[in-house]
Amino acid sequence: MALVVPQPIDKKRVKVYELRNNDWYDRGTGFCTGRVVGGESRIHVESEDQPERMLLESRVSKDDGYQKQQDTLIVWTESSGTDMALSFQEAEGCAAIWEFISQVQQQLTALAGPDDALSDDAMENYTNPLALPRPELSNLDEIAALMRTVIATPQGRDALSKLVITEDYIRKLVPLVSMAEDLESLDDLHHLCNIMKMLVLLNDTQIIEHVVSDDVVMGVVGALEYDPDFPTHKANHRRYLKDRSKYKEVVPIQDLAIKKKIHSTWRLLYLKDVVLARILDDPTFSVLNSLIFFNQVDIVSHLQGNTVFLEELFSIIDNPNAPHSRKKDAVAFIQTCCAIAKNLQGPARQTLYTNFIQNGLLRIINFALLNPDSSVRVAGTDILVAMIDHDASLVRAYIFRSISDSKRPLTDTLIELLLIENDLGVKAQAADAIKVLLEPQQPPPPSTEPTAARNNGEFLTKLRGTAPANPQIDSFIQNFYDHSANKLFKPLKDLEKRKSLTDLSFQEVSLFHHLIEILMFLIRYHLFRSKIFIFSEGLPARIAQLLACPQKHLKLTALKFFRTCIGLQDEYYIQQMTRDFLFEPILHIVYDTMPRDNLLNSVCLELFEYVKRENIKAIILHIVENYREKLQEIRYVDTFQTLILRYDQFQGYNPEGDATLFGQDPDETASRSNVNGNHRWQGVKEMDAAEEAYFNTSDDEDELAHKKPHGQRHPLVDGVSPLARSLVDYPDDEEEPMKANAGLAERKSVEKMNAQAVDENATSAVSVPGKPPPERLSEKRRREEDEEDELGKLSTSKRRSSSVSSTSSGLSVGSSSSNMLRRKKAFVSTGKDSTASGDKIKISLANKASGDGDSRRD
Repeated sequence: MALVVPQPIDKKRVKVYELRNNDWYDRGTGFCTGRVVGGESRIHVESEDQPERMLLESRVSKDDGYQKQQDTLIVWTESSGTDMALSFQEAEGCAAIWEFISQVQQQLTALAGPDDALSDDAMENYTNPLALPRPELSNLDEIAALMRTVIATPQGRDALSKLVITEDYIRKLVPLVSMAEDLESLDDLHHLCNIMKMLVLLNDTQIIEHVVSDDVVMGVVGALEYDPDFPTHKANHRRYLKDRSKYKEVVPIQDLAIKKKIHSTWRLLYLKDVVLARILDDPTFSVLNSLIFFNQVDIVSHLQGNTVFLEELFSIIDNPNAPHSRKKDAVAFIQTCCAIAKNLQGPARQTLYTNFIQNGLLRIINFALLNPDSSVRVAGTDILVAMIDHDASLVRAYIFRSISDSKRPLTDTLIELLLIENDLGVKAQAADAIKVLLEPQQPPPPSTEPTAARNNGEFLTKLRGTAPANPQIDSFIQNFYDHSANKLFKPLKDLEKRKSLTDLSFQEVSLFHHLIEILMFLIRYHLFRSKIFIFSEGLPARIAQLLACPQKHLKLTALKFFRTCIGLQDEYYIQQMTRDFLFEPILHIVYDTMPRDNLLNSVCLELFEYVKRENIKAIILHIVENYREKLQEIRYVDTFQTLILRYDQFQGYNPEGDATLFGQDPDETASRSNVNGNHRWQGVKEMDAAEEAYFNTSDDEDELAHKKPHGQRHPLVDGVSPLARSLVDYPDDEEEPMKANAGLAERKSVEKMNAQAVDENATSAVSVPGKPPPERLSEKRRREEDEEDELGKLSTSKRRSSSVSSTSSGLSVGSSSSNMLRRKKAFVSTGKDSTASGDKIKISLANKASGDGDSRRD
């Protein structure tokens, strides 16, 4: 048997909602119709903007639990478990679709099979015992016991809900509350409380709407005042709800339905947050939230579309004859509307704020922030923060217009509020509002960049790319630094006049905390403007003063500022901090708190650990040069000892290299030419005994000593002195030509190599042409020093440098030939005297002679 259902003729305008994470998500606005397609009844909603797109296509079944709430709302649960809702623009449209659903469900029930019919019979058998007795004080315990049995099953809950609604059972229970109170029958009051709890927790929207209606709400909450779980205590819910001072009608609302919804919403909120807060289950909590949400949507939609109401509301602030109490109520009403708007979907919230701004919302915010009444200031701050959270560009545009018109901008009002406000919550909100308004459109750059990127300029390119692209925002930020920043940070600058910080008030501590947080925000987002402003005003030195205050959380905030500056690894920040000796108070904190593992000490250690890990040379040089003794005393962590070691390495001192000077590995000898880490030569090394004896002897004495028998000077090995003996033994045929010159020529070679050992940058051997005449010791030393300086300038060959440096090092040390690098014997060529003019110095390499011992000139 096919379904025969009359379909609605006209499409009904409707909003489609879906419950996601206990929040109603707006799918969109469209037109709803009921259709029978292929023997199945469906509800279709076509999009208003795109008719070809379907917002909803739901099959109507008899088990989906459709509920009609109020006059314009239908709620149900899909077979997949998703909660859906249709909010109609008109009550007639809701009634037409509800009639369609009801007829479809009736026919589906009539066409059901035997199993379904049997289940319906079982349902009827379940409903027979639900002929609840007429409520009286004498049978309240019986009614409570019967209800407790019935609600144990889903079928029983549904049957009880229908019975309560059909017989208006709650209205019959309400008079019994007053009767029990008059008789002071506490047991009856406890039974009534349990009955009311069970009825509310049936999770039926019609019952909950009936509970908060004007004629029964007082009786219901009166019964709930006597909770049997707390028999000796009584709540005062009725007195709170009867207080008419809670309902303040700033501007008369002519629509009675809207006024009734406002009252119902207030009662639902009180019921959810106070009366039933301890016993609410998830389904009832969801139903209450849904009712509150849809009521708020209807209220806000009505108010924002009523232009007469909005004009009268916003004109109260501009009316000089309006009493202050009415202006205060107007601000509180707008605050409530903005709080409700947080739960609305984006388009509805955008429409509300647009209408409010057009009617002068920002004027009201200015009025509220400067009001002497603290409650009005709190309300104004809430409105501003809610508006900034929605769209900060709207507030920036208003401030920019005020600047263009030479009016006082809103930022100055926020700054003044931050500086003078005693309420710590308002201070925090004002500081957050300032940061959001000064935030550029682009995100901040990362705090650190790779070293390679810094070296090739890529880092600065990235930083320049973070400047605000919007000229309006750029102008707004520039105006802040030109006119407002000095006023904002004046309390920090005034710290210079204070000699002691032990008498800071709680409000001052909070203010300094927020100011430092704002500074850190500016450092991250306004890289170049903030850099110039912060150090031109000397703010880092003032923040360093706060490290001496007794409040530890303020010290942590100051340390966080310096850590942020160092984390940027900007040379300008580092130079300013080292110039003003700002690391000294940080080291004092480390020294005073060591070795305790508290938060203050850990933050300081993390700062220096970062310097060590990133190897920031300027900071390491500064702290070790100025505080080396204090660093050496801090040994419970190895951070500071590592910094000292890094400093020594920067200065060219390498204890590890010195330890391997006499090592046995031949490869280590070749690396001695680079023992100073390619840094500049730091001075002449100490001479050994042989060198000192040589320089204390004149040329004449050397010649006389040479004429003496060899046995009187040094023991001979194969007729050659060990000082003049080369490192490599050659065959006799190569040594014969050298025996004639074994005295003076080889001693000259030793002289040159010993002189070159003091200069690690010397790269070639020297052959001085011609035999110089004897000269005094002072002239000899001066001549050799001049030759060494010119040799350092003329050295070019890396190959020659490594070979000669190795030979010089071996001769100067004087260790045995088995522990030194072995090389071929060098022959020094005297050559012709071609340097008589003194303009040039001949340089030659001693190579192995083929047979006559002559050297080839380079």
